[in-house]
Amino acid sequence: MPSQEMPLSAVRCRTGWIISDGKAGHEGQCRGVFEAMGLAYEVKRIAPGRLQQALAPYVPVARSERLGQPGSTFAPPWPDFAIAAGRLTAPYIRALKPLAGRATYTIILQDPKVPLTTADLFWMPDHDPKRAANIITTLVAPHGFSPARLAALRDAAPPAAFQSLPRPWIGVLVGGDGSSYRFTEADQKRLATALRSIAQLGAGLLITPSRRTPPSLVAAIAEATAEFPRFLWDGSGENPYPAMLAQADRFVVTADSINMSGEPAATGKPIHLFTPSGGSAKFQRFHGALARHGVTRPLPDEVTVLDDWNYVPLYAAADIASAIAERWQRRRAMLSGKAQC
Repeated sequence: MPSQEMPLSAVRCRTGWIISDGKAGHEGQCRGVFEAMGLAYEVKRIAPGRLQQALAPYVPVARSERLGQPGSTFAPPWPDFAIAAGRLTAPYIRALKPLAGRATYTIILQDPKVPLTTADLFWMPDHDPKRAANIITTLVAPHGFSPARLAALRDAAPPAAFQSLPRPWIGVLVGGDGSSYRFTEADQKRLATALRSIAQLGAGLLITPSRRTPPSLVAAIAEATAEFPRFLWDGSGENPYPAMLAQADRFVVTADSINMSGEPAATGKPIHLFTPSGGSAKFQRFHGALARHGVTRPLPDEVTVLDDWNYVPLYAAADIASAIAERWQRRRAMLSGKAQC
């Protein structure tokens, strides 16, 4: 990847659109990139009809959306950059590209299975084998937890619920069943037992389930750790995840989510990886790369010592932002000379 500051300095006065399908993971990746670029941006949320939802990304945007016409959500003045993630948003980038022409540099995050002519630039994770001249890759996905944001969160007082817990604080990020992994009854017992063994060593557990976490897994963890000091988020009140990410001394992360592994990797703190049943070649490549970088180690079924290690933190948004800015500048220079703000 290119050095960051020089290309980014030329785009910080520019504008952007995030085309969002409303999924927090997709929108968070896009926000992370644009925030790393220093852009002033708008979020353009879409609401495609049933046909478009069923057949995206292969069908066009509905005519009723009147793209490019006065009063439409997508009308001039065109932004300098437009970014999207997910299959529902790809048709909007495809439609925007000829309407805005060279005025807008278009970016798609991940692989929505569209031709590479759909956008000017694609980002894909390293574990995706697709490669081309307009594809850039990083080990982890982009997100909004920049070094500056993490530092500010660390400087703030921890949530009151954390403060009574003994150190070290172990951030426990629990996912759930998906297309590649399943939490069997045996897996649930294994994870609960491992967390109990960590609590027995005197650590404070900061536990957050996700929307995919099976209730039976939450119950198993709650029962196994009930007699020890711990915080188990029940979904009420302010989401503790940002504070947990910044304040935890170590992490336990389940292997079913690429974002859930990549975000704590921005901290440089140890990540103990719990792997449930299942898996896929894609996840094996991803987790193998994290382990080789020194980010993760397997979580033992029974933890007898809290290992400590460190590594170079991974913050992909800055690398992606720099690559976008450099390529945009190169195109501007070819068309009309050096770009000016």
